[in-house]
Amino acid sequence: MILREHLQIRDPFVFPMPSKQCYYLFGTTDLNPWNERGEGFEAYISEDLIHFEGPHTVFSPSPDFWGTHDFWAPEVHYYHGMYYMFATFTSAERRRGTQILTASSILGPYEPVVNQAVTPPEWECLDGTLFVDQDDTPWIVFCHEWVQVNDGTVCAMKLADDLTEAISPPIVLFHASEASWPDVRERRDGSRLLDARVTDGPFLHRMGDGTLVMLWSSTTKKGYAMGQAHSISGRLAGPWIQNEAPLIASDGGHGMVFEDMSGKLKVVYHTPNSTPHERLTLIDVVEHEHWLTKRTTGEETS
Repeated sequence: MILREHLQIRDPFVFPMPSKQCYYLFGTTDLNPWNERGEGFEAYISEDLIHFEGPHTVFSPSPDFWGTHDFWAPEVHYYHGMYYMFATFTSAERRRGTQILTASSILGPYEPVVNQAVTPPEWECLDGTLFVDQDDTPWIVFCHEWVQVNDGTVCAMKLADDLTEAISPPIVLFHASEASWPDVRERRDGSRLLDARVTDGPFLHRMGDGTLVMLWSSTTKKGYAMGQAHSISGRLAGPWIQNEAPLIASDGGHGMVFEDMSGKLKVVYHTPNSTPHERLTLIDVVEHEHWLTKRTTGEETS
């Protein structure tokens, strides 16, 4: 068993399995996910979110797999009787994008649905997540990276029912600059302009009253942070309203929401944001007036 405080992981994603009374943890698990060739993804199993059993190798690239580097942010979703992993990859020949993989078991092994990213091939993209709307239509929600567009965006595309391809052009849900809390950074285009803003790690959560909330991450003067937006219409197309203050204000982010075995909502994210010190962090949250807020002692879930 590995204690939570000893487990190096970025971009954590928790899949609760009530039938087995346990949680499956996925995330960026390469020890150096920035510069070295990608090795794959590992998963851990826990009954209490404190002690973790593993690692279990759930994805290893085959020799003909297109991605070679930046094995980032795997998410696992159960959809139409199969498990689907959405994860980021890049290579010298292809731009960074989200690849969809699938398996019949939650621990894999995961194989590409199609051996190419589902995000636009001419775009620099990352952190795709699955969203199924009220009409049972699957979408990928992802980030068009600031390194290419300066003002990073969160975008969405409809997917085919079998998740093999996108079947609609991308739509922009919002720009990073629409929120007040992200800090600006220097563009990557050599202009030296200081107006670029990051979008990372979108994750959607439908609240009990029907409100559609999105967690997403960026940077502030205090470092990596995670804020939230909600859709006025309750649908993916928005329009989206940004919360004035980040949920996690400094040195942590790329989170998601899940319900634990007792029915409480939790947000999981990594902190600090420096390798190799990243660790799994959990907070209890409640739904309150279109937002997720940190639970106070004795507060009941609404």
